[in-house]
Amino acid sequence: MLDDADLARVDAWWRAANFLTVGQIYLRSNALLLRPLTDADIKPRLLGHWGTSPGLSFVYAHASRLIRYTGQRMIYLTGPGHGGPALVAASWLEGTYGEIYPQVGQDAAGAERLVRRFSTPGGIPSHVSVTTPGSIHEGGELGYVLVHAFGAVMDNPDLIALAVVGDGEAETAPLEGSWKGISFLNPARDGAVLPVLHLNGAKISGPTVLARKPPAEVRRLLEGHGYDVLEVTGDDLPGMHRRFAQVLATAWAGIRSIQEDARSGSWDGTRPRWPVIVLRTPKGWTGPEEVDGVRVVGTWRSHQVPLAGVRGNPEHLAALDRWLRSYRPEELFTPGGAPVALVQEAAPPDELRMSASPHANGGLLTRDLVLPDLRDHASEVPAPATVRLESTRRLGELLREVYRANPDRFRLFCPDETNSNRLGAVFDASDRAFMERVEPGDVALSRQGRVMEVLSEHNCHGWLEGYTLTGRHGMFATYEAFAMVSASQTIQHAKWLEEAEGLAWRAPVPSLNVLLTSTAWRNDHNGFSHQGPGLIQNVITQRGTISRVYLPPDANCLLTVADRCLRSRSEVNLIVIDKQPQLQWLTLDEAVAHCARGAGVWDWAGNDDADEPDVVLACAGDIVTMETVAAADILRRWLPRFRVRVVNVVDLMALTRPRDHPHGMAPMAFEELFTADVDVVFAFHGYPGAIHQLVHGRPAADRFHVRGFVEQGTTTTPFDMVVLNRASRYHLVMDALNNARRTPRGASELLAWCEQRLAAHAEYVVEHLEDMPEVRDWTLQRP
Repeated sequence: MLDDADLARVDAWWRAANFLTVGQIYLRSNALLLRPLTDADIKPRLLGHWGTSPGLSFVYAHASRLIRYTGQRMIYLTGPGHGGPALVAASWLEGTYGEIYPQVGQDAAGAERLVRRFSTPGGIPSHVSVTTPGSIHEGGELGYVLVHAFGAVMDNPDLIALAVVGDGEAETAPLEGSWKGISFLNPARDGAVLPVLHLNGAKISGPTVLARKPPAEVRRLLEGHGYDVLEVTGDDLPGMHRRFAQVLATAWAGIRSIQEDARSGSWDGTRPRWPVIVLRTPKGWTGPEEVDGVRVVGTWRSHQVPLAGVRGNPEHLAALDRWLRSYRPEELFTPGGAPVALVQEAAPPDELRMSASPHANGGLLTRDLVLPDLRDHASEVPAPATVRLESTRRLGELLREVYRANPDRFRLFCPDETNSNRLGAVFDASDRAFMERVEPGDVALSRQGRVMEVLSEHNCHGWLEGYTLTGRHGMFATYEAFAMVSASQTIQHAKWLEEAEGLAWRAPVPSLNVLLTSTAWRNDHNGFSHQGPGLIQNVITQRGTISRVYLPPDANCLLTVADRCLRSRSEVNLIVIDKQPQLQWLTLDEAVAHCARGAGVWDWAGNDDADEPDVVLACAGDIVTMETVAAADILRRWLPRFRVRVVNVVDLMALTRPRDHPHGMAPMAFEELFTADVDVVFAFHGYPGAIHQLVHGRPAADRFHVRGFVEQGTTTTPFDMVVLNRASRYHLVMDALNNARRTPRGASELLAWCEQRLAAHAEYVVEHLEDMPEVRDWTLQRP
């Protein structure tokens, strides 16, 4: 029940937040309105979004009141990320902002700096960005608020993630799919997500779909997803305060009842009907009703800056002055600029403040993983290219032990492909999580499961983001081509980490680990749509302190790389390797040393004997590594005096200069591998341009001749894929001869033989529907 004293506190806090929000959008000075506004007080460029902000502050004020009475730990996620000024205002009013940024404290000078720095050069962005205390979700790219919220509460039993879903955001495909999160949330072990669908009627220039639908249809939509729908509508005050306080209390009581039943042993296992609040308020609530005779409140015109022409327009300037004074700032701030006691009393204490929650600065809560000894999962490799196995199956066995040793801080997220990607050993330690009906024929599916499978890259990726940003560890595994579905999320997360790097108060969080299998080079039963190594391009363009790309050529290298990634902090680690049986090259000790260097000469594959080679054959990626070693083998057998050096690259970023990436090789080390001037034929897993980008600035960079994926192929044999993309062993041999520093005797005969073998392959594969035995069964035969 909201009594008069609580009503006064909540309303005062809300008015103060609205006042500071408007001030951030418009003002460069006179933040507390101690004198009439002048043109000199107005920013030269008005950037920011007002329309959603009063609703966000309204919800925040009432959530804080609930926390004060219940002690509930809660974080606040804003789907409408453009409500940035509202959340900045909230953290300033709670005192957190001044604790983190002492120059922006709760006084007149701090208030001046607060409004001046919003969305200005040298200041802060307009979104709920990484600079905003209490945030794990920027919201600038719409659609991900619920997936981040669900990821945040997994294995976090005492936390509620209050997630405000904007009605424009609700139109996005990722958000529409993310309502299904409750089908995977276990109330005995996990926390809760409380979605607030905020329907304020408009996007940037038109109406939103759900706001125009009849309320009964919206209710049925959410009920169909399994939610218990609670609704609050209006703009009347104080009635809206009283109604929302009651609905929020009802939602919290429902959450607690669900959790207490599940944790007391009386739960029958049925998926709960978790509460969702539908809040309908006017867009731009409490702002100018009309501007220049045109309706603003409740329309799209209030989305950004309702009074756009304040400087140089006396009427607009006067309207802004009236708007700000309508919040009665003299009642909200002391003469010294601090919030009055009534406003400060509305905030919860200490870490219960949503802007100060350690869950929103997850590195503070992070505990290292207990990781198994790699030797327990290593593959026996008596000699290079003598053993074939599915490399990712070994990783699955490693992750099984990670699950067992870390039952509350590690999860695998995979779009229905865990078994397909040969990671199924994890099911020895944990079932798949599922809260819907489980039938007798289901396998590894239960309420207690912690392996996350849903046929949505957006959900899996977003859950992992929320999970890591709140201090836990995980891995997202998917087919390579479909990583592009969520590629924008990968980029957005990298940008978050990049910006957090410059904030000393943001503690490093577990890395975002992405495993790509079912790669472009193996399309035995999939077609052209499944060929797409593009995520590599996206990741290598991110800031060097964050981005990592690993192309382990075999199982022992994969284990070594995975171990390193699971130990790392605040990075985006991309690991690419195929799931099919493949030749193994290195023992575990060799793999550890090789991966530590990032790249190395495989002396056993070449024949330069540490002398200056005639050509360098380099490779990065499992399939192209086999083709490169096979090409070197052909050259050695045909032309034993032709000196070939084979270089394998496992850490792609090692190719860069040290000034461009912390993993970049020093010039001397680079020259030791690739020489100073010998041509390099480079077989690469992805698009050839990536290698040219990475070696830019190296001496004689144009000597690198790259073979890679060039958008050729469909459902075909493994070797036909490398032939179609001109990256086969025969193409590499021809490239080596055509680019070598000298033409050896017998080169023309070998070139002709390669052409003949390619022609034979073309005939054989069509007739027999499989690769030639000389290719299919190839192993390395050394004298």
